[in-house]
Amino acid sequence: MFEQLGLIGCGLMGGSFALAMKKAGLVKRVVGYSKSPSTTDRARQMGVIDVEAPSALLAVAGADIVLVAVPVSATEATLKAIKHLVTPNMLIMDVGSTKADVVQAARRALRDQVGSFVPAHPITGREVAGVEHADAELYTGRQVILTPTEKTLTTQLSQAETVWTALGCRVSSMSPESHDAAFAAVSHLPHLLAFAMMNSITGQNDGDDFLSLAGPGFRDFTRIAASDPKVWRDILLANREELLAQSRLFQQTLQNIEQAMQKSDAQALEDMITLASETRAHWRMGAQRTSKGR
Repeated sequence: MFEQLGLIGCGLMGGSFALAMKKAGLVKRVVGYSKSPSTTDRARQMGVIDVEAPSALLAVAGADIVLVAVPVSATEATLKAIKHLVTPNMLIMDVGSTKADVVQAARRALRDQVGSFVPAHPITGREVAGVEHADAELYTGRQVILTPTEKTLTTQLSQAETVWTALGCRVSSMSPESHDAAFAAVSHLPHLLAFAMMNSITGQNDGDDFLSLAGPGFRDFTRIAASDPKVWRDILLANREELLAQSRLFQQTLQNIEQAMQKSDAQALEDMITLASETRAHWRMGAQRTSKGR
């Protein structure tokens, strides 16, 4: 059990982590800080945190575990703000959806204390933001990808694995670069397409009428378009090189389907649809997740 969790960012992800840690009996006290005082106050009222901290630095004072649950673009500034109170025995983690940029930010901000930092990406979330949506079960049964570096301390990595496993997660490790390449394909590109799909329809004169006729298929396909704009702005920019590469591959595949339609090539069109249909039918979420070395 940890004595104190220093929570920086008391929104959906951070708040859910605090609730999960409390429910699992893994922490005695949670001290929280958010940029918005009203968020921190709400978190205390809900029992997400026990004590409100006036700054990120004071949120980690006396903590033996710290979770940084802020937009990825704010990672470096946040880590710089707490550096002077980071100890060799402290476990620091994040929950960002990109990892190469986060690792570089940690190296610059924490310097000789970077070994205490274990980059983490829990594969979960919701389209709604805010501490009022925090849920102790948000991480249960989900994958968590750790992306340790050559400077990550063995003790902290082991602690991170233990914590996430105790919260009911399936934990694996891979390099930050491999992580970003993979999630550009299976997470960031789908969000990009969902955003583009909504805007392509609403930008048409009859867009509102079209939307009024949309059914469950459209609802399911575009669900993630309702995601937090600022969070996803940061993610798309942070992983733009890998994402743009995936976007180009997608555009080529789309062109192949369009060409089959233009040529009225029914067999080619059916073959491509069959490949997609069979692949999707046999896919199981997380079934192929394997642990990779550093």
